[in-house]
Amino acid sequence: MELAHSLLLNEEEYNQLGEYQKSEFIFEWLRFLEKLLPVTSRADIRENQKKLVEQLTSLLNNAPGPPTRRLVAKNLAVLYSTGDTFSVYQTIEKCNELIRSKDDSPSYLPTKLAAVVCLGYLYKKLGRILGNSFTDTVGNVLKAMKNAESQGRYEIMLSLQNILKGLGAVAIPCHRDIYKAARSCLTDRSMAVRCAAAKCLLELQNEAVFMWSTDLDSVVTLCFKSFEGSNYDVRLAVSKLLGTILARALTSKQTPASTKHNFRRISLEEVMELLGTGFLRGSSGFLRASGDMLKGTSSVSRDVRVGVTQAYVVFASTLGGQWLERNFSAFLSHILDLVSQSHPKAIQSQMDAIGCRRCVSFILRATVGGLLGEKAQIAAAKEICQAIWKLKKVVDAAMSDSNLETRITNADVTASQHVLVCALQELGSLIHGLGTTAAPLLQDSSTGVLEAVISVIIHPSISVRLTAAWCLRCIAVALPSYVSLLLDRCIERLSALKSSPEAVTGYSFAVAALLGAVKHCPLGIPHGKGKVIMTVAEELLCSASQNSRISVQRTQAGWLLIAALMTLGPAVVQHHLPRMLLLWKCVFPSSPKDLETEKTRGDSFTWQVTLEGRAGALCAIKSFVSHCAGLLTDEVVQRLLPPLPSAVDLLTQLSSICKSYGNSLKTSSTVYRHKLYELLAVLPPKTYEGSFCAVLKELVADLTIPDGQIDASTFLLPPLCHEDDLLLLGPLLQETDHRFIEEQLVLGNSVAGGSLEYDPYSIYEKVAKRDSIPKPLPPVLSVVSAATRLFGVIFSHIAETHRLQVLEQLLNSIKQTKGSRQQTVQLNVVSAFSTSLKHLANCKGSLGPEEVKRSALTLVMGALESNNPLLRCAAAECWARLAQVVSDSAFAAGLAQVSFDKLKSARDVVSRTGHSLALGCLYRYLGGIGSTQHLNACVGILYTLSQDSTSPDVQAWALHSLSLIVDLAGPLYHVHVEPTLSLILMLLLTVPPTYTEVHQSLGRCLNALITTLGPELQGSSATVSALRTSCLLGCAVMQDNPDCLVQAQAISCLQQLHMFAPRHVNLSSLVSCLCVNLCSSYLLLRRAVVACLRQLVQREAAEVSEYAVALVKESREDFTPVDINIREIGLEGALLGLLDKELDQRLCQDIKETLSHMLTSMAVEKLSFWLKLCKDVLAASADFNTVASIDTTQEEETAKVDDASILTSESDERFHPFSNPRWSTRVFAAECVCKIINQCENAGSAHFDITLAQERKQRDSRDDFLVLHLADLIRMAFMAATDHSDQLRLSGLQTLLIVVRKFAAVPEPEFPGHVILEQYQANVGAALRPAFAPETPPDVTAKACQVCSAWIASGVVSDPNDLRRVHQLLVSSLVKVQAGKEAQGQQYNESTSTMEILAVLKAWAEVYIVAVEKQKNASDAQNHSLKNTKSVEESYRDTSSSASGLLDLVQADLGTLSKLWLAALQDFALLILPSEYASQLPAEGGTFYTAETIENARPHYYNSWALILYATALWLTTTGFIVVDPDEGVTNLSRPVTPTTMCQDSSTRPSVKSPEDVNTDRFHLILGISVEFLCSPRSDAAMENIIACLHALQALFDVPWPRSKIGGDQELGVELLNVLHRLILTRESPDIQLAALEVVRLILFAAQEHVKEKRRSAEVDDGAAEKETLPEFGEGKDTGGLVPGKSLVFATLELCVCILVRQLPQLNPKLTCSPAVQSGKHLLLSEDGSRLVSAALVILSDVPAICSPEGSVSVLPTILYLIIGVLKETAVKLQDGQLPLTVAASLQALKGLLSSPMARAEKSRTAWTDLLRSALVTVLDCWDQDGLQQQRDEVSLLTAITVFILSSSPEVTTIECLQKRCIEKFKITLDSKDPFVQCKCYQLLHSIFQHPNKTVSYPYIHSLAPSIVRKLQETEKAKPENAAELQVIQEGIKVLTALIATAEEEHRAHLVACLLPILISFLLDENALGSATNATKNLHEFALQNLMQIGPQYSSVFKKLMSSSPTMKARLESAVKGNQESIKVKTAKHAKNPGKSSSIQLKTNFL
Repeated sequence: MELAHSLLLNEEEYNQLGEYQKSEFIFEWLRFLEKLLPVTSRADIRENQKKLVEQLTSLLNNAPGPPTRRLVAKNLAVLYSTGDTFSVYQTIEKCNELIRSKDDSPSYLPTKLAAVVCLGYLYKKLGRILGNSFTDTVGNVLKAMKNAESQGRYEIMLSLQNILKGLGAVAIPCHRDIYKAARSCLTDRSMAVRCAAAKCLLELQNEAVFMWSTDLDSVVTLCFKSFEGSNYDVRLAVSKLLGTILARALTSKQTPASTKHNFRRISLEEVMELLGTGFLRGSSGFLRASGDMLKGTSSVSRDVRVGVTQAYVVFASTLGGQWLERNFSAFLSHILDLVSQSHPKAIQSQMDAIGCRRCVSFILRATVGGLLGEKAQIAAAKEICQAIWKLKKVVDAAMSDSNLETRITNADVTASQHVLVCALQELGSLIHGLGTTAAPLLQDSSTGVLEAVISVIIHPSISVRLTAAWCLRCIAVALPSYVSLLLDRCIERLSALKSSPEAVTGYSFAVAALLGAVKHCPLGIPHGKGKVIMTVAEELLCSASQNSRISVQRTQAGWLLIAALMTLGPAVVQHHLPRMLLLWKCVFPSSPKDLETEKTRGDSFTWQVTLEGRAGALCAIKSFVSHCAGLLTDEVVQRLLPPLPSAVDLLTQLSSICKSYGNSLKTSSTVYRHKLYELLAVLPPKTYEGSFCAVLKELVADLTIPDGQIDASTFLLPPLCHEDDLLLLGPLLQETDHRFIEEQLVLGNSVAGGSLEYDPYSIYEKVAKRDSIPKPLPPVLSVVSAATRLFGVIFSHIAETHRLQVLEQLLNSIKQTKGSRQQTVQLNVVSAFSTSLKHLANCKGSLGPEEVKRSALTLVMGALESNNPLLRCAAAECWARLAQVVSDSAFAAGLAQVSFDKLKSARDVVSRTGHSLALGCLYRYLGGIGSTQHLNACVGILYTLSQDSTSPDVQAWALHSLSLIVDLAGPLYHVHVEPTLSLILMLLLTVPPTYTEVHQSLGRCLNALITTLGPELQGSSATVSALRTSCLLGCAVMQDNPDCLVQAQAISCLQQLHMFAPRHVNLSSLVSCLCVNLCSSYLLLRRAVVACLRQLVQREAAEVSEYAVALVKESREDFTPVDINIREIGLEGALLGLLDKELDQRLCQDIKETLSHMLTSMAVEKLSFWLKLCKDVLAASADFNTVASIDTTQEEETAKVDDASILTSESDERFHPFSNPRWSTRVFAAECVCKIINQCENAGSAHFDITLAQERKQRDSRDDFLVLHLADLIRMAFMAATDHSDQLRLSGLQTLLIVVRKFAAVPEPEFPGHVILEQYQANVGAALRPAFAPETPPDVTAKACQVCSAWIASGVVSDPNDLRRVHQLLVSSLVKVQAGKEAQGQQYNESTSTMEILAVLKAWAEVYIVAVEKQKNASDAQNHSLKNTKSVEESYRDTSSSASGLLDLVQADLGTLSKLWLAALQDFALLILPSEYASQLPAEGGTFYTAETIENARPHYYNSWALILYATALWLTTTGFIVVDPDEGVTNLSRPVTPTTMCQDSSTRPSVKSPEDVNTDRFHLILGISVEFLCSPRSDAAMENIIACLHALQALFDVPWPRSKIGGDQELGVELLNVLHRLILTRESPDIQLAALEVVRLILFAAQEHVKEKRRSAEVDDGAAEKETLPEFGEGKDTGGLVPGKSLVFATLELCVCILVRQLPQLNPKLTCSPAVQSGKHLLLSEDGSRLVSAALVILSDVPAICSPEGSVSVLPTILYLIIGVLKETAVKLQDGQLPLTVAASLQALKGLLSSPMARAEKSRTAWTDLLRSALVTVLDCWDQDGLQQQRDEVSLLTAITVFILSSSPEVTTIECLQKRCIEKFKITLDSKDPFVQCKCYQLLHSIFQHPNKTVSYPYIHSLAPSIVRKLQETEKAKPENAAELQVIQEGIKVLTALIATAEEEHRAHLVACLLPILISFLLDENALGSATNATKNLHEFALQNLMQIGPQYSSVFKKLMSSSPTMKARLESAVKGNQESIKVKTAKHAKNPGKSSSIQLKTNFL
């Protein structure tokens, strides 16, 4: 194929190929040429033009296939338009010749067609350049059309369209001729030709004025004719033509040209009138209707009506939203008029009426719902309301007339019903779509929406009453705040108007509908409503028999209410269950005898009431079973069963009852059947086993005696076919935008589709996925559908012998009927049997013996060869399921063999299609039949069938089946891939485009092949690349196909290819194809486009976005309006726009995901662009907002007034890319803003640092940072948070919350000490205020509380006065909380008040926690600054004042808050009890929740308990557990406001608790909740909750009283430690582990205090004298044993080891032995790791303090091992000479241990000494064992040795051998080359030499002093080079000075005599001083200073020395003189600071 890539055709290569390969080669060359020509230079083209033209025209004679001919034509056109045009006339002449040719043979046809196509493209591209030649061409083409067959007519129409497009106005002379030709084609018998003609006429009307002026009427009539017998594509094309022409006629201006045509302006009324005639009279026009009318049939075929409906929509869409807004009332009145009394023909039968209503609803939905923005929709809703009021007046007038008789016959009333139904339905849908943005509409009293709807609830027509109820339901779902209100109102009216039948049914419908709405309202309704409704229902049922006039209505209403009540779920229903079961029991006779007596007694009316009542009861129980499965315990099921046999008995008697009482009972008995079947189908089959036979008999009768002539196929079968197979049956069964009206065409002529009045019980049910309103089918059909479902259940549960009888009976009944009735029976039977096979397969049942299988086969086989394609499809599925159920390979092979034989012999289309599909389906359920022969046979047969060009149907079905096999055969198929691919390509290149179904099947095959090849497609071998090229070639052919669904297939194939071999798919051409189809009128194509985009942007978002924009910039032809947008707002903007217009849920979801992927990968790079997009979407709503503007009363200062401007939206009316987006789109935009912030956070810190951002922006202006857009973020959040839509408000508040949290700490560079957010405080306040208004829903208020607390806690605003604004909002909600749950409004469910209260308490808790923390930090800072004098410059903001200010704000309400917090915690503690304690919960609920709504309240508690717990703990500790109000009695933990005192009854408790008890209760409450949670935090438990809980425990143990509690209760302590241990094991977060360790430290501290206290009291008791006999306190008693599980010490050790080993695995002895861990390799711990290890060491060193002496001995080895282990493992030199944190901690811990009193206690002293000596040896060994000398830090080890020497008792270290080794180490270190090490060594010796115990210090002095002196003397020669060396010398001198001080008198003189010469040697004379280095200068000063001090101290020695050495004296004197002045200054300084540099202090502070 690569050889095809050249400018000229490579002919030698071409001639070597086979026949099929030639066509592929040509196609590939043409494709390449198409891309190459536009980019080739003109010169090159001219050079080769002649040859190219020859090659291309010669192809015309080669009988090219459809795709090839189109490409030849395109290339010729491009060639002439870029090259020379002089030979073009020859080419045109040649084409005309080919067309004129007399050869009519089929083989010559492709050449003719190619010539036609060629002409079209040439004229389209070159247009007027071709001068006058067009008249001949057009004449010639039109002549050829006279005897062309359908393909010819199709191509000629499309060619004429192209010619017209190219020529424009020039072609006027031919317009009439073309018009005539197209007219005849518009009613052609081939649908494809009709579509083509419509396209041609659409092109023609651009220039042909007469079409929309003089000939308008005839064009319209023609279109109506064209709709007759049309298919979906024709209706789309013709309605587009009709709508466009009418819109054109309406808007055209009068032009001079048109005056010649006696042209008159046409008015809107006339246009509507024209469309109306089509809708009402169809295509028969104005005269011919009479004939049909005489016959009495309906004159309008449904196709015409549906077509006209679509034309209405096109008409309105073409004129656009603004036009519709202006003319809406005229439009509405015309549309509603279509179903009004003025056209009785349209609504003469119920079916017609339903059909027309559907159409009217569709028009309104598509125009009002699709074209208008929210503002205009509200105006439209008002118009609709007016219409309802008008009709209401008509009805009222008719109703008030005289007596009952006239009222019922009054035609006006019945006629107005359909208009009302349509109006109400649209009103409901409108408000439902508007959501809470419709609030202003409902509050507007002048419109009176609710009044209008409620007023028609008592309309005489049942369908109006039902639709009004449905409309209320829509209002309730849109505005949840109205649910309770409407319920109350309807219940009240229902009770008041009990005696009017209309009111009883109307209001009961309304209540039922509202109850159905509750599950869509997350905020629910008050729990008590259930009780009210149950009572009303019972009353209605009991009073039904009192008044016979309304018995039926009351019975029906009563049961309807009960059934609807069940949808509220178990929580509500369980309270009413007993009453309901009682009613259920009473409604049926208790024994068969009673039933008999009933039969003899009643009359037709009583039977009607009875059947209604029983059907209602069955429905209620079914509703109960489906909605309250949780309550179906065995006991309840037992109570449900008794009436069932009686219900079945009645079922069997129904036919005889109907016979006795005539036809009036027919409907009620059908409804009864239906409801019983439905109930049995949801009950477990075991429960009615006894009735199987009786029920089956009835089912079989229902299935086989069809009622009248109802063609049930289309509603029973689709659910039973596989959805993939339905694609075969054309677009009617697929999802389209017009499904709502197209459905009626599927359903056959006798049924128009479902409607509410067929089954009032559906009003509370959930609506099917795609419907906007329930559409139950007529009872006759519903029964059949329920019967097939129930048959499936029962058949799979009966005995196998019984099955055989049933099947035979079914087969016989099929045989006995004839004609269409036979088909209906067959349909029903196959549906039923198919359902039973489904059930059998699900429960893995078997079918039964051979005979059963045989009957089953006969049954299915008959259906496989039925004329109805849908039935064949279902039968094929059934066939395969049969094989699945029998699951025997021989049987399956037998089935396949049957099909093989049939296919070989049969010639008729029916059996060939049926059996070929059966082969494919078999594979679906048998997971690929294992044998290759079988596969080969299948593939062979399907290959043959798919090439049967006589029947496109056979081809389509065979190819579809092949696609299934390719998909399911898996790897077995690989051998067939190449031949299959060639077959597909050959067919794609030859099958005419008019056979779309074949092309669609080919697409599915190609898709399956690509999937089978999968990742292999990436390969580079020759075969793979050939396969890949073929796949791409196939996709290219399909992309060029005119059918949209084939294009959709092409896109999904390319999507698959892109997934497996992304490098080989040309992204730019794919993206261009996607952009063009983004707004296609075909739903499936749009879905394919977005699904493909979604995949592409996951990998290459930036590229896709760039290609889209680039493509539009160079925009070539065929571009749709959306692309204008791409130019302005990119692909992202176009997608957002599409999201706003699109109504299909799945598509919207895909668009959102696509945008999210694009945002994730590009938002940071294109930050401004994304933010602008979101802002445009959100700002488009701002003009709609009339928010209460900021009340500036609080803001006296003028400076702040301009904050009000944040509310006024930018009023300039510039171009707005998004006009009035829907609220859901705005919510999505707000979510996007949050995602953008999140992305920026991951991208880098510059986004949140304004200084950095500005710097980088200056460096590169293309950089963009989030912080620079802060004003926009705030503005967007503000706009969203103050919208009418509650969802948007929630999103806005969430955005605000994120902004506050992320930007709170960003400083404002221009005002140091301030933060950047401070300037937006007015905006934040204004955004929050509306959320606290009384009518705001609780979820919004709860969210706002969260934002308030975040804002206050963020510390952005420090001035208490500024904080007050937001603080005030929280105070107001606290007041509301104090009013208690009783005072909450009864608008929503009680659990919502729980939510709100807890949100408020949580917010306060957060503020309080932050206030306390701030104060703590402030006081720490103050103490710190006091220590460091006031050297720290005072920060601009005085921290302490702001912190206390915040605390003061909270302090005022703290008393109230603490009580509320404790009450909430108490509630929570009760709610987390396991279910077995349920009986102990208080009956009336807790403080903040009611007993009934306990389940709904739980999540709210889980959401907020942690912070409340922490706050409570803080409050208790700040009051130190001391405060208990003296007057506070029993209600101590509950609030005084509520009567709920937690489960206390006065008899069992003392009336007043002591403070101690109260405190204990509170302590256990907090501890209990914490332990319960920390024991097993769920894996999804938020980190914040765990941290808050640990902080609460820390706070708790920070004060003495709780510590005494836990110190005294060892078991409690151990339990807590174990819980913390588990937490540390399961949670990796260092924050959590550190917090846990802090709690451990406090518990240990508590235990220490307890032990000390016990020892102290024992000493006091026993008197200090007899100390010896003191009992030992602490763990380990006198044995030293620790019991795991009971021992606090053991638990602590376990926990510390866990932490240490996790951070330093080398510490684990088990590991160290293994070769995996090489000792000596140092790991540098992370900062967190070091902190954890240090914390653990602190705890370890405290452990011995809580042991008895014996106990301490047993734990000491472990502790020492760990401490020294850490020291050993982490002692590494750091660059700056600092000690690592862990080393410092281990030395500190060591010091703590060595100085422990246990080391001195007599019982443990000897053991301790031994152990400590061993420890010292270990430290010394560390030094030696290590080969890695350079890494080991000598300083740390030396310090450790020093710690031993100084802190332990002398007997540990004075033992000879140890002392020697220690001294040895010091010696080595003194000789170190590293000045820092030397220095450190001097410092350590300094401290050892000063040890008070001589036995310790002397050996060191003796051994080391001489070498020190020697080293210092050497310095004379080598002067110090730098500061470090200088410091070494200084330290050395200090050691000597210290020695002199400690030495005994007699030796002092010697020492001074040694020291002085050294000091003097450091001095410099005046000359040297000038040139000396810094270090030597400093040394000189240091020496001089020391001499000044020593001289006076030891004057005798000093004088002696001076006199003995004159040189020294001279040196000293000169130095003194030289420095006289400076010395004065310096000594003054040095006197203050005796020369120790601070670093030394730090280093030695732990000695």
